[in-house]
Order: sequence, then C-alpha cells, then structure tokens
Amino acid sequence: MTVQHSFSKIEKELLPAFRQQIGSAESTEDVKKFFVHTIVELVSRATEEQVTPRYEDVSLNTNTTEEGCKFKFSDSITSNSTFDSIWKGSDLSNILDRFAATACNRYTHLLKNPGKTEAKIRM
Repeated sequence: MTVQHSFSKIEKELLPAFRQQIGSAESTEDVKKFFVHTIVELVSRATEEQVTPRYEDVSLNTNTTEEGCKFKFSDSITSNSTFDSIWKGSDLSNILDRFAATACNRYTHLLKNPGKTEAKIRM
C-alpha cells in the first residue's frame, strides 16, 4: 500500500487570496499572473521548498478548443524526481486542476466581456 499525501491544508490557506485576486483581475494577463504566482507558492510549499518553480516554469493553457483549461509545467519541473514523486503520490494534481478551473472561468469571462480590460487600457 502506498502512502498518499494531501495538500488540501495548503489549498485552503491559498484559496481565499487566490479567489480575491482572480475576482479583481481586470485583464486576461492578470488572471494568468495571479494563477502562476499561486501555483509557484503551492508547489514550493508542497515540496517543502525542495522544488521552487520560477514564474516561467508554470503556465495557464487557455486554449478553449482543447478538452478544457489546463496548466502546464516546464520540463525542468516535470523531470525533477522530488516533484514527480509528490505529483504521483498526492492530491496535488487535483488541487491544481481546481485552481486552473477557477482561473479559466475568469479568463473566459474577461474574454467575453472585455469592457473592464478596455477601461483599464484607456486610463
């Protein structure tokens, strides 16, 4: 029997600030930025600072023609043995799916209603 790790405590700690940031995002770029910063912190904390992704190592895949919105890690993260073992032996992928779904919902909303973004640009 394998040991399963749960990072729901970290998720619950990060979720309120993430929701507030995503809710206040005025552009699709803001959504991506808030998502990446949150995931970098989540992975760092989940791996006890053994894996510390850089901003460039995480991206939100917002291609709506695929099976839905997903996230992507760079090869330097996915090839890390510490990350791989935590990824396979925990609920981390499910947590990231939930964060990505929230970010993608806001991203899609801003794409369909660009008024906030356009108002920000004109200021």
